[in-house]
Amino acid sequence: MPEITPALVGQLRAMTGAGLMNCKKALDATQGDLNAAVDLLRKQGTAAAVKKADRVANEGLIGQAVLSGGQVGALIEVNCETDFVARNDSFKAFVNELASKAATQPGVDLDPDRVAAVAKIGENIQIRRVTRLEVQGIGALAAYIHTGGKVGVMVEVGATQAASVHTEDFKQLLRDVTLQIAAASPVAVSRNDVPQELADKEREIAAQSDALKGKPAAAMESILKGKMNKYFETNCLLEQGFVKNPELKMEAHLGAVSKQLGDTLSIRRFLRFQIGE
Repeated sequence: MPEITPALVGQLRAMTGAGLMNCKKALDATQGDLNAAVDLLRKQGTAAAVKKADRVANEGLIGQAVLSGGQVGALIEVNCETDFVARNDSFKAFVNELASKAATQPGVDLDPDRVAAVAKIGENIQIRRVTRLEVQGIGALAAYIHTGGKVGVMVEVGATQAASVHTEDFKQLLRDVTLQIAAASPVAVSRNDVPQELADKEREIAAQSDALKGKPAAAMESILKGKMNKYFETNCLLEQGFVKNPELKMEAHLGAVSKQLGDTLSIRRFLRFQIGE
């Protein structure tokens, strides 16, 4: 059993926003298991939703490259030891250079570049993750780097008419969608795309929440359905309120642009990287 130190309690509090005593009790109840303690606090209703409990404290930057007229791109997370290095212009250029290599050379080995950077900078540099996307069919990619390189987004939006991709309305939609993903942090495009394991876990947490205790079976099912619908509305991109107009769902915004262009547009997939997540 891990020692339940003040540092561990503080880490749980930072992850959940719960009070110190609640965090200490949750860690005691779960024998120091941090992830289990997060789930317990959520069941008790004393923690905010936590998408991932495996956050790390590394510094670094998210970099991106979108090339070939929006037909290919890469998103990358590169970690370093200090914020001083992460804010350095040469490190920013290095990260974006790696993204360009990943985009233009599928399967490229970036480790030699990493080793050279370690020798030059004098810090431990790690390429934590990199993903390359290539447009399938008619459509385009767009990327956006937010909050000083700590959050990066890439999205693929599809169309049925090649002419649509070159219009300003389509390009503005791409920008709007990347901004939405960066700000609202969805887990999937639609509720049908939410991984079953994640949906099952959310349902289990909702089912064991204090709000359902002592309720009749019929009422419990209704409340549970409402909680799951709320989860999907909060975490599925198409069901989220548009950040520029929260009264308008993203699905409706997508439909409005489709109508303007006389086309059928679709958000096919997206990436969202955040340092340490």
